Amino acid sequence: MVSLVVQRPCLVVPKRRGQEARILLSELNLLDNRMRVLTDSEKIFWPLVREISDDERLMLQDRLGDFELVYAKIESRNKRPKSILEELEEKLTPSQLAAIPHSFDIVGDIAVLEIPDELFDQRFLVGEAVLRVHKNIKVVLAKAGKIDGVARIRRFTHLAGENRTTTLHRENNCVFRVDLASAYFSPRLVTEHARVAHQVAPREVVVDLFAGVGPFSIQIAKKVDALVYAIDINKTAVDLLKLNIHLNKVDGRVIPILGDARKIVEERLFSKADRVIMNLPGSAESFIDVACRAIKAGGGIIHYYQFSSSPEAMDEAVNTLEKGVEANSRKVNKILECKKVRPSAPHEWQIVVDAKIR
Repeated sequence: MVSLVVQRPCLVVPKRRGQEARILLSELNLLDNRMRVLTDSEKIFWPLVREISDDERLMLQDRLGDFELVYAKIESRNKRPKSILEELEEKLTPSQLAAIPHSFDIVGDIAVLEIPDELFDQRFLVGEAVLRVHKNIKVVLAKAGKIDGVARIRRFTHLAGENRTTTLHRENNCVFRVDLASAYFSPRLVTEHARVAHQVAPREVVVDLFAGVGPFSIQIAKKVDALVYAIDINKTAVDLLKLNIHLNKVDGRVIPILGDARKIVEERLFSKADRVIMNLPGSAESFIDVACRAIKAGGGIIHYYQFSSSPEAMDEAVNTLEKGVEANSRKVNKILECKKVRPSAPHEWQIVVDAKIR
């Protein structure tokens, strides 16, 4: 928003009477708070919303004594707008304003937007508006595709601010170095990360099959005296995971492992886990056998995640897990919890099933 310089009526008083004049002008609804105040070595110029009436002039003279009324060039305050809509209301059409996203993800000091087709040509304008409204945001990105591949990478378009995808994100008393363009991370799972961490008991062994930069693993290790094996196939994610382990002072309690979870469990973690986390909702079903092999012979707990657009989404997720477990000569002893974690797309949910396996 550009500051404007306009001719405005002003009340001029000696500086020693400045505060008294401000209070009186506010009481009379004459002070124009949208404009900056001018001063010189001896006087203060209070901008007025309009010229004063004769009755107001008499009241001011009675309370302030001598003063001047002049016209002066005054600059607008250039206040930060309260919303993106307010910032863009004079720059976009009504239909475009209606398409502005009501919410967006914030990771550290990066805002991540989904730009609808109606706003594609105005996407950079929207990005600048986000910076203008939210002083804590330094980078604005737009999603430019779906999360793709085994490394779980999403493409982004830079809209405004500093041109980077790395940031430092704080969550549940932990801090994470994140690179949105190179390793998966979702701030929408903040509650889920904490929920799982609170379930882990002291001295448990946890296997996080798809750990990413470590939001489940590190929060568990910071919350309780447990040992967590954190696996990911994405080298950048594991490099960031190692850094985050050190940043959160959980060295030795979170063991970072680069590689395919299937091979890692078979070679190093067979029958080691009291608990397995399977946060790969797009294809976790194909790793149910891996989770079953990681769980100790005496049993343990699986946190299974799945996307579903079915009206019976939770029942569908439970059935998928139960069938997969039984196909691997084990059994779901009890469903501890099943719920919707978050919407993942229109008419689609991410579901979690907590199950006790024997």
